Amino acid sequence: MTSPSEDQAQVPQPDPEPRDKAIDPTLIRFRPGRRREDGHPIQFCTIHGYRRAFVTFGSGPALLLIHGIGDSSDTWRPVLDQLAQHHTIVAPDLLGHGRSEKPRADYSVAAYANGMRDLLSVLEIDRATVIGHSLGGGVAGQFAYQFPERCERLVLVDSGGVGKSVSPLLRLAAVPGIEALMPLFGLPPVRTAGRLAGDVLRKFSTALGRDTEELMAVFDALPDTAARRAILRTLRSGVDWRGQVITMLDRAYLAEGLPTLLIWGRHDAVIPLDHGRLAHAAMPGSELEIFDDAGHFPHHADPDRFAEIVSDFVGRTTPAPFDQEEWRRRLRRGRQGAETETSALDLGLMASALSPLPGAQ
Repeated sequence: MTSPSEDQAQVPQPDPEPRDKAIDPTLIRFRPGRRREDGHPIQFCTIHGYRRAFVTFGSGPALLLIHGIGDSSDTWRPVLDQLAQHHTIVAPDLLGHGRSEKPRADYSVAAYANGMRDLLSVLEIDRATVIGHSLGGGVAGQFAYQFPERCERLVLVDSGGVGKSVSPLLRLAAVPGIEALMPLFGLPPVRTAGRLAGDVLRKFSTALGRDTEELMAVFDALPDTAARRAILRTLRSGVDWRGQVITMLDRAYLAEGLPTLLIWGRHDAVIPLDHGRLAHAAMPGSELEIFDDAGHFPHHADPDRFAEIVSDFVGRTTPAPFDQEEWRRRLRRGRQGAETETSALDLGLMASALSPLPGAQ
């Protein structure tokens, strides 16, 4: 068997598959007492008496990036520098999350949307492209509905607030009384058992196994029981034991004229891809990008591709204008009898095998 020639050895190799570009979720997330390793310091402001943390830097049109439940602005760190090349970044820690205060307060999706409007106002930003992941996608959709004059574009990443079905783990966490067990979740034996279960799920190539390391990193970043209780209050504002109790579908027709991009991981076991397909069908003119090798965190599975897709979308679309009279006409016209059709579409998409089974490779 002959060895390859020197010329053959120097032939450029193709780029690695997206999974090889994935980041380690344990390295980007906040830990109490640990300093950030990048050059973007956390800033703070007090709104309505509560201290809120956020990151802002860059210049150009504003991008508001909203993280998911239990997470923080750290989730966006792999894509911030690339996005900031042509944009002003605003990445907050939602109230009850990350470094923001964790009071006994309103943790509903609508309240979070209000908080995002108020933060932008404090920063003297009138309009922004709103990007939301998971729970943050539900907040972003609510922001676009509540404050259409402030929203230039909408990017939903494995977004909550679409269909009713969610991960059984989220439904379990919403069961009344589960907070009594919260102190146990931080104990080393419980964490070890969780990791062992994750290893088994990964070994059998399940979708939930694919996201286990990410989900454990999110949980490990919660500093104490108070933080976990704040997360439970957030979860219960939109999820009960039967699934999600709120949906953006009844108002999706209002997104007409709003540039909308949907990004989903094909193997998402938390909010399945069929939710993305459903949102795409319900939102006029929306675009859908699927990350074939990603689970619930496509911006971690392939940060470069994610940033490129978002930057391209913002660069080639025109910010949505806001016309009060047109908004009134849409509201008066409503869904024009499409409620039955959308309901049937919802049931059909949730029941059909539009995407591979969660464990499919």
